[in-house]
Amino acid sequence: MGLRLKFNLMLLAVALAGMLLFELASTPILQNLATDEVLQSSRIMMESALGARKYTSEQVAPLLEPEMQTTFRPQAVSAYAAKKNFDVLRATYPDYVYREAALNPTNLEDRATDWEADVINDFRSHPEKKEIVLRRETPTGLTLNLARPLTAKPACLVCHSTPAVAPPSMIAIYGVQNGFGWHAGDVIGAQIVSVPMGLAQARADRVRMLFLVPYLVVFAMLFVLLNLLLDLMVIGPISRMAKTAEAVSLGQMDAPEYVRGGADQIARLSRAINLMRRSLEEALRMLTNG
Repeated sequence: MGLRLKFNLMLLAVALAGMLLFELASTPILQNLATDEVLQSSRIMMESALGARKYTSEQVAPLLEPEMQTTFRPQAVSAYAAKKNFDVLRATYPDYVYREAALNPTNLEDRATDWEADVINDFRSHPEKKEIVLRRETPTGLTLNLARPLTAKPACLVCHSTPAVAPPSMIAIYGVQNGFGWHAGDVIGAQIVSVPMGLAQARADRVRMLFLVPYLVVFAMLFVLLNLLLDLMVIGPISRMAKTAEAVSLGQMDAPEYVRGGADQIARLSRAINLMRRSLEEALRMLTNG
């Protein structure tokens, strides 16, 4: 195994060790940063949905209230506005899923699943909680879920207190079995944004590549530079000195000397070899003349 190969294998081992240490140290940090970024995006989307709910209940619903007695207008429902608003966001963020799950919704499509009901009941049992973050296994993989409580406002009771006060047009569509019995201040559901954990992992991988690519580029440049220096300052001079020594050992006394200037070890070695050669020539001359 030549000197160059040994040197390059050592460099490769150092590079691989550096990449391994970087992977071990960066993986949890990058994963947490990516998860925080996804959660922050989810929070912004929730705030946007809350803004749509507030605008609808305060600005749109009063305008449509007279028509609701004869014709049901979903545009007057704050939950409908929030979901439509999120549908617009999904055009840009297709991995995000928004739900307004309720224990007793008017529209059965909004009925909470088992795990969503657990989240809502947790909010009910712990009124101080304002947010829940949980990871959940699904048939399509691990998901990251952000939930916030939905509380019944006085305006909600116009439709959801008792069937007697609900708009007849709503009763005609949804009946009187669901979506009633709400009380102001009660937690009746939860906003839930769900995102595949693969999205956070993909973002972490992209950030990791931003560090690894410069590392590999710098290592490649260092590899080439060190090999050039190794050839110029070590392997090349040693090869020429070895060639001269081999020629002299075969009796070729007219082989040219290799003279390396400077004060480093290679220069000292070249002067020592040249001195040994001259001593050998002098000893041979003395033997011949003697």
